[in-house]
Amino acid sequence: MNEKGAWIVGEALIDLVPDADGKRRAIVGGGPANTAKALAKLGINSNFIGGISSDSYGRQIEEELLRNGVDISLSLQSELPTATAKVTLNESGSATYEFSLDGTATFDFRSSWLPQGTPAALHLGTLGTLIEPGASDLYTWAESIKVPKIYDPNIRPTVMGDREKYSAIFEKWVALAEVVKMSEEDWRWLYGANRHPRELLNYGPAVVILTRGEHGLSGMYKSKTIDVSGKKVAVVDTVGAGDTVGAILLEAISQEGVSGLIENLEKVLERAAKAAAITCSRAGAQPPTKVEIEEF
Repeated sequence: MNEKGAWIVGEALIDLVPDADGKRRAIVGGGPANTAKALAKLGINSNFIGGISSDSYGRQIEEELLRNGVDISLSLQSELPTATAKVTLNESGSATYEFSLDGTATFDFRSSWLPQGTPAALHLGTLGTLIEPGASDLYTWAESIKVPKIYDPNIRPTVMGDREKYSAIFEKWVALAEVVKMSEEDWRWLYGANRHPRELLNYGPAVVILTRGEHGLSGMYKSKTIDVSGKKVAVVDTVGAGDTVGAILLEAISQEGVSGLIENLEKVLERAAKAAAITCSRAGAQPPTKVEIEEF
């Protein structure tokens, strides 16, 4: 195992999730934070890099990450407030988000504090790669970190509804990554049904991973596509399922590199399908441990 572990860069924010009585409770969220938790629970050194506020929500984020074994020593400690996301769940458990992002610690990415080093892999995505001015600093910094990169756009139309602008940003980050992981829903929102995710390989990535909800996952590289089926569970909600898949990809790259991920892609996707299913069987982003996946 590569003891360097991985750096997961982006947002840790607070999801305001509805209870059965109509009230909202504060839960630590953000795709990158969920991925960092999921990776740590697999026994891989997981370093979260983002802005963490000194406010009560920030303390909650810090406690949650540390409790799950995530290293936050490379994060920015800030007096700015924490970003929040008001969550709405539909009947199938899928979530939509209404964000409060401006002027927060969460997206205060600047070259003056972003660290230098060589982790085994670098994971980037969701709103950290979208919200300016931090996203531009983050891109320049990511270019300078010469390690394998996973990009997960985790598309949020409520933050940017302009598809053309969103796709231009997306394609810029795709070209920086060795691995792109995204959902079928994300792809369809960006490009519709007339284009195929395999086209992303033309931008430079070695592998494209497409999550298809209950229908499983697809992995694409060169001229080959590998499909694995979803695992049947009683779904509570889907929060954090895709982020868990990202952690499984990081686990594989941290141990065997991108070439190892490709060589063992079917096995890795089967593991990711199990891990995502376990996450879906629980309320909120509560990814499984290594043992739980192996016993599934």
